[in-house]
Amino acid sequence: MLFQVTMFPTDNKSASASADVAKVIDLIDRSGLPYKLTAMATVIEGEWEPVMRVINRARLMLRRTHSRVYIIITVDDRKGAKNRLTGKIQSIERRLRREVRK
Repeated sequence: MLFQVTMFPTDNKSASASADVAKVIDLIDRSGLPYKLTAMATVIEGEWEPVMRVINRARLMLRRTHSRVYIIITVDDRKGAKNRLTGKIQSIERRLRREVRK
């Protein structure tokens, strides 16, 4: 499964949420799950329980210091699919017969 996650507190006094987002990414990174960080979201690959456990830990971590946390989760659950973080991109590149920017 692929999980696309966007999570940040909405009660920040500054325009930037990068300090809090960095804490969430650190938690995801330390989980050992494969992931890809982008400017708008983070994509995590794994099974439901382990990924949702990490997402919930991140949520609870932010709630300790913030009164409101905004979370968007999109899930692509494809039976039998593996290595989707890179496999989906490789499939497109094969069809285009060239590499794309990553």
